[in-house]
Amino acid sequence: MVLDLNLLREEMDLRRPAPGIGTPRQEDDEVEILSGVKDGMATGGALTMFVRNRDRDSDKYKQFRDKPRPGHADQTAVAKYGECHDIRGGGQFSGRMTAALVAGGSVAKQLLAEHGIVVAAYTESIGKVVDARRHGIQDMLSIARSNDLRAASEDVIEAMREEILGAREEGDSIGGVVHCLIDGVPVGLGEPFFDTVEGELAKMMFAIPAVKGIEFGAGFRAAAMRGSEHNDPFVVVQGRLRTAKNDAGGVLGGISNGMPIEFRIAIKPTASIAKEQRTVDLKKMEETSLAIEGRHDPCIAPRAVAVVEAAAALVMADLSIRGGIID
Repeated sequence: MVLDLNLLREEMDLRRPAPGIGTPRQEDDEVEILSGVKDGMATGGALTMFVRNRDRDSDKYKQFRDKPRPGHADQTAVAKYGECHDIRGGGQFSGRMTAALVAGGSVAKQLLAEHGIVVAAYTESIGKVVDARRHGIQDMLSIARSNDLRAASEDVIEAMREEILGAREEGDSIGGVVHCLIDGVPVGLGEPFFDTVEGELAKMMFAIPAVKGIEFGAGFRAAAMRGSEHNDPFVVVQGRLRTAKNDAGGVLGGISNGMPIEFRIAIKPTASIAKEQRTVDLKKMEETSLAIEGRHDPCIAPRAVAVVEAAAALVMADLSIRGGIID
């Protein structure tokens, strides 16, 4: 396949922090191709991509080995890995790991596009500001990519921005929801019992730092529905079997049913906040307090949009290969 490095660059840029609402830390996120590409073509060998960290300050992290940050993996990582855990920048638990997901996901997106499968997402909510409209794939690909909140409705952009800035002014952070749609998926992808479409997507989504929940289609609303309300009636549209609505989220029995795969991701508030928090000095086993210094995003949901898209693309490319759609 032809690997479009300009598209790769665009995807990496979508993940970068926006001025005013993101971290002041600025990484170029230049992707260096070390192997697997020659003259713009994938060779079929291992595709190795390398992204350097250039803007870093590791000194502030030393204290977190003894005074774990609330909401972070410091305590669990040290308990599991001991002295082997590299705590600088959060180590393997850092949001920085998502740069690699986006780089790999960009390649998966290009591979899927050759087979008519498109992945897109947007910021559905930030804190109490919720975009209640339903959006198609085009809104996600156009409007959401043209603003730094990654919102698909222009009339919620400033309210979302104010929600983030309000949290930052108080030394705090705020969470959000990312809504993702995968269009053009053929019937039959998914490998039950354990490797279902939902199972594989959920597993990948929970590898993204800060993800705390996922729902497909009607999701948790289904618990309050009756079967007659939740079931998606089958219909014929232009000679094709479809469903009249999509409360199943495009998946039945763990297998894609030909409708768009639709899911939402809950992103927790950024754990690093300027407010003083309670913790424990592990050396003394005494309660103490901790104020986190550094350059942190008051909300990572907008930046997570590109990451969710990339992670979903990687899963769908894998399932497409396993399902015989991609050779």
